[in-house]
Amino acid sequence: MQSGQVIGQGIPLYRLRIGRLALDTAACLVLSLVLLVSAFAQDSAGPLATEPKASLKLQLNRLEPAPDACRITMLVDNSRGGALKSYRVDLFAFDTEGVAQKRVAVELGPLSPKKTTVKIFDFPGITCPKIGRVLLNDVLACEGGEAGREACLERTETESKAGIAFDR
Repeated sequence: MQSGQVIGQGIPLYRLRIGRLALDTAACLVLSLVLLVSAFAQDSAGPLATEPKASLKLQLNRLEPAPDACRITMLVDNSRGGALKSYRVDLFAFDTEGVAQKRVAVELGPLSPKKTTVKIFDFPGITCPKIGRVLLNDVLACEGGEAGREACLERTETESKAGIAFDR
């Protein structure tokens, strides 16, 4: 019998050990992959998947002429969110050519939890027919909720029923 061979098989012992090591390594890799995929699946099906996103919807509902201004009716849908003491937004009015014309900071709060409200404010110094688009530029204040100002901006959605674009 030669040294390093298994009795009756003629296969060197080191090759059997390397093959066994390769099988063990492959099994560990497969198990690791299964655990990794499982962890990602749990993250995507975590609390966010069961709870609806607490969005805050701003709807540019109506434009109407006012003396030396354009009066804006804004629907604030907080039906899926908590109470906010202050919710102050920075808005820009662009003319029909796409040029920024007027900027206004508007306090839309306080906002009651699980409630939709209507807020009315003016864009001074611009008439309604001159407005081609309104931009939610930023959220300046978001107080009373669990999240900060940046999170409020991220969860704010915009839409328009006023015949002009309203976006962020």
